[in-house]
Amino acid sequence: MCRWLAYTGEPLQPSTLVLDAQHSVVAMSLNSPLGAETVNGDGFGLGWYPADAALPQHPAVFRSIEPAWHDQNLREISRAVRSPLFFAHVRAAAGPPIQQTNCHPFRFDRWLFMHNGGIAQFGLIRRDLMLAVDPSLYPHIQGTTDSEVLFHLGLTYGLADDPIAAVGAAIRRVEEVGHAAGVQFPMQGTFAVSDGETLWAFRYSSQGRSRTLFHSADVPTLRAMYPDASRLDAFGDHAQVVVSEPLNDLPGVFLEVPESTVAVLDPDGFRHAAFLDS
Repeated sequence: MCRWLAYTGEPLQPSTLVLDAQHSVVAMSLNSPLGAETVNGDGFGLGWYPADAALPQHPAVFRSIEPAWHDQNLREISRAVRSPLFFAHVRAAAGPPIQQTNCHPFRFDRWLFMHNGGIAQFGLIRRDLMLAVDPSLYPHIQGTTDSEVLFHLGLTYGLADDPIAAVGAAIRRVEEVGHAAGVQFPMQGTFAVSDGETLWAFRYSSQGRSRTLFHSADVPTLRAMYPDASRLDAFGDHAQVVVSEPLNDLPGVFLEVPESTVAVLDPDGFRHAAFLDS
């Protein structure tokens, strides 16, 4: 399907993780050992919250249908920008066409959203899901992906008030409609959503066999584990990364997010909570 990364912490150049890491997002676009597809070359996106803006703020988004490894503008922007919270996504199209409006992340107001996975037999149930989107939000759907519809379902069900409950309600709606149409396992994926202050990362599938998802251990612990690892010098004490696949091969740096779990990352650190596990 796709691969993605989200960062929160002290302001950082996205290129540090998108380009320069041992197994960066651009490297994943060419070789994704843990992904459903090895190559993710059907476009990419970068979304970021400006470092000098007061919260709550509106994110900026750059998306392209070029392969991430081939796009010079991505290199320029990711080195010029500094952000305390950013998303990066590389796409392997699984049906919807390769067009800019189908590239992640998706944005509405102060929210960013991205997804790896899919809604099974989306064409069969797309109409019913679209009709469940609040009429005031419907005009903001620009592309044709299941991911964008899922995002707007989350907005419909109260993302601004309770992101965990809203994403859960959106997924349950997908499962309800899917099951009614005879789809055995309607939902698959990992999801990231943020309002610019907190990052929520979900791992869930109807079958209980979700795409891979990891997040970093806290930086002070990592410095104690690896006092000679100069690569850690780029990060502040509050830096946290969520990613589809580990960015390096150092043991203990990345922790797997369990099945049916949401990881909540904010300035206080990270915590896990059960998500749609019953």
